[in-house]
Amino acid sequence: MNSILLSIILVPIIEIYLLIKIGSQIGAMTTILLIFTTAIVGIYYARYEGLNTLKSGFIQLSKNEPPAYEVLSGAAIAFAALLLIIPGFMTDVIGFLLIFPLSRKTIFNIFKKKIKFKKKQNNDFIEGDYEDIEDNDDRKI
Repeated sequence: MNSILLSIILVPIIEIYLLIKIGSQIGAMTTILLIFTTAIVGIYYARYEGLNTLKSGFIQLSKNEPPAYEVLSGAAIAFAALLLIIPGFMTDVIGFLLIFPLSRKTIFNIFKKKIKFKKKQNNDFIEGDYEDIEDNDDRKI
């Protein structure tokens, strides 16, 4: 089964289960307030981290270096902000892990180790012989 389809099915089920369990422990209103609080705090912190990442990217560009980490970081922060907007505790935890720089860097390193990059072999040439032909030569094709 496709992992995206599986996550589309499993994430809401886990979120509903967690909302029911946590809501039964701390109460419905407290759970709703906690969801709104994590969304608001997370969005503001995502904005702060996004601006820091943008500033760091401009610094990298001024040094004539590619801002690869900053671009990847910016995408992760945008995804984290989306996860924080979605109501639920599991998505909030994942969102906060992606927003904090230390945990984001750790997550990037884990994925970097799992993804193996193949070195491209330079086979962009064709071997052969050539011969210069003058304009007045009869062997011209």
